[in-house]
Amino acid sequence: MALSRFWLVIILASITYIFVLLFSGKYYSIEYAVNGKKDDPIVRNEYYLKDLPVSIQDTLKKAKDNKYIIGKDSLYILDNQTVRFCVGKQATDGILPTCKNTIFDLLLPLIAYLSFFCGILQLLINSGASERLAKLLSPIFVKVFPEIPANHPSISYMMLNFAANFLGLDSAATPFGLKAMESLHELNPDKEKASNSQIMFMCLHAAGLTLIPTSIIGYRAAQHAANPADVMLPCIITSFIGTIAALIIVGIKQKINLLNVTLISSIGVVVGVITGLLLYITKLDLINKGHFTGNLSNVLLLGIIFVILAYSFLREKRFTDQGTNVFNSFVEGAYDGLKTGRTIFPYILGMLVAISLFRNSGVFEILTGFIAKGFLAIGVTKEIVDALPIAILRPFNAAGSRGFLIDAMRTYGVDSFTGRLASVFQCAAETTFYVIAVYFGSIKVKNTRYTLGAMLLVDLICVFAAIFMCLLFF
Repeated sequence: MALSRFWLVIILASITYIFVLLFSGKYYSIEYAVNGKKDDPIVRNEYYLKDLPVSIQDTLKKAKDNKYIIGKDSLYILDNQTVRFCVGKQATDGILPTCKNTIFDLLLPLIAYLSFFCGILQLLINSGASERLAKLLSPIFVKVFPEIPANHPSISYMMLNFAANFLGLDSAATPFGLKAMESLHELNPDKEKASNSQIMFMCLHAAGLTLIPTSIIGYRAAQHAANPADVMLPCIITSFIGTIAALIIVGIKQKINLLNVTLISSIGVVVGVITGLLLYITKLDLINKGHFTGNLSNVLLLGIIFVILAYSFLREKRFTDQGTNVFNSFVEGAYDGLKTGRTIFPYILGMLVAISLFRNSGVFEILTGFIAKGFLAIGVTKEIVDALPIAILRPFNAAGSRGFLIDAMRTYGVDSFTGRLASVFQCAAETTFYVIAVYFGSIKVKNTRYTLGAMLLVDLICVFAAIFMCLLFF
């Protein structure tokens, strides 16, 4: 309910502000908000060529591309005998391009990932491997999810989701997570209302404990950082702090006893694994470090697929007893993934259209401007403030915050404090609103209870943790 009102407020406020700018004369046209594309110049006025100063006329006539650039963001574009005067660039795609790109750039790849990994998960179910994995992990998970019966299949799906996030495998994490939500929903007595277990899972998933921030290292390498992986340790520690914060916040809300030996021992094992890998990675040179971190995730992902397929092959008689075979089971699971993609599409589309209006209207810039002034007023350094737009936009849109990240690295320097802090912000926080829309949309839960508030609080904690880690390391 709260999430629905939130998106309505964003859309209505954004459209209202766009109309105010248009009718007050500050905008010449609002075509950009409907049909414009990201980074297109925004038209502020149009003139006849003959009405412009002679110097501008001559420059436009001589220019091969019919463009005359003034300063950083002002531009004259000649088209026949008319000239468009543009100032600034469009923050993101307009409504109609967003609708089209949602299908071709987001939904189709997502459906492909869903179909493949749901097929693999179906083999995990039919082979009986999910039962064995759930039985192995039950002593830990029942402490965090007391409403889940021991050996329930959702335990294995959640574990695979956490493992995929841990290794930076976003394409695999989403299918595993959606399967986990579907399995948890079977235990939910109120199908329109999020259960305690679903909220706990969502918050832990959003915290996104990460071992290998592959994408962040890739962005920094593309911008020619001296050591692209130097933000790795701050990213890992920040995401670990976020995970512990999520566990404590939701645990207190749900009155879960977190001070038990099993749970504390399990956290200790995770810390040990992270510490051991970090000690090994820090001893490697730049080339070997990139080679190791790049291969580890892919090797483990292929290893998981291999183990599931091999186990299914060895348990082929079990498939026969169920009236199917390994290939048909995979096809059945893949088809379920296709149906899930169709179910979540409207939720993704509505959310991305709202974000498009939010960004293009200028409301987001106003919001970040006020926040930045507030931080500067209390003595926060400009280097930190310059990175804040990434932290603010990240819960809304991954692509948008990624654009801010790349711009920050180019503007302030990839190895500057701002560039490094922006990288940790991008890694440590989750696309909260996207995750809620997709995961709860897939099972048609309408009342998400306190999920949004808890996840945003975790995001905020990650922001402060990222700042502290970067101050400590850089």
